[in-house]
Amino acid sequence: MTDAAEYLPDDADAVRTALVEWYEDDHREYPWRRTDDAYEILVSEVMSQQTQLDRVVAAWRDFLEAWPTVEDLAAADRADVVGFWTDHSLGYNNRAKYLHEAARQVTEGEVGPQDRPREGGETAGAGGEFPESPEGLQELMGVGPYTANAVASFAFNNGDAVVDTNVKRVLYRAFDVPDDDATFEAVASELMPEGESRVWNNAIMELGGVACGKKPRCDEAGCPWREWCRAYETNDFTAPDVPTQPEFEGSRRQMRGRVVSTLKEFDELRLDDLGPRVRVDYAPEGEFGREWLRGLVDDLAEDGLVDVTQRDGETVAMLRK
Repeated sequence: MTDAAEYLPDDADAVRTALVEWYEDDHREYPWRRTDDAYEILVSEVMSQQTQLDRVVAAWRDFLEAWPTVEDLAAADRADVVGFWTDHSLGYNNRAKYLHEAARQVTEGEVGPQDRPREGGETAGAGGEFPESPEGLQELMGVGPYTANAVASFAFNNGDAVVDTNVKRVLYRAFDVPDDDATFEAVASELMPEGESRVWNNAIMELGGVACGKKPRCDEAGCPWREWCRAYETNDFTAPDVPTQPEFEGSRRQMRGRVVSTLKEFDELRLDDLGPRVRVDYAPEGEFGREWLRGLVDDLAEDGLVDVTQRDGETVAMLRK
């Protein structure tokens, strides 16, 4: 059995807090992130399969305008639903058929018994209610494990840790998790705060989509895991879906990573002691000298990773605790 904790930093709680705060401070605004309605979230998840999120927004709004509730969709003519799918270039028309059938299953109470008994012994999912667990949601037509978990997470805060391509890339790069599905799942589960699947799964997918894509944007996106990230420290951003190293040699991102890596080794360093460890051609008055290095550490200080102070007329940098 995989010991997931061995892949995580000792201060795993700080890792969790950093990601959630980063997400809550600033994230992409999609309308389905502002609802916990299971029907609206299911529509967004089905539409998002193999379709870019930015393209989904208008289609999602139009769909809900046409069929505002799961009962409306269940009562619709299936040909109209498929026609909508085609008109909005969403592809794979079977998804429209399955979504329509899933709506009928919900409204007619055909989904199986769920974990949470309702008053009077009736089970959730009967009489027009959605199942609340990933297992129950998979009883809906066309709803696989990933979609079921997403709806359980975002509608009911009752999901497991999501493990998609983006999340695998993040875990592989940040914590050197081996390319093995069982290990990815174990580490993702270990890392997710208990009972927080809604915010956590949104946050880690946002990290993979915004900061840790195939071409990383660690600094531009203010990645909250740079302090712990193996890829940021070693400048090796390969991943299971990124077999070749993205261009970064000599980049500002690479140099910032070296600053963080060096300051993890030393409690604190004067700029002139730090500089040669970041660039072998560091020269205090040169192009890559004190002014250039001060710019790097000031950027890292703004991001909350480094503290900069003056001592005996010298600038001293240290990793923020």
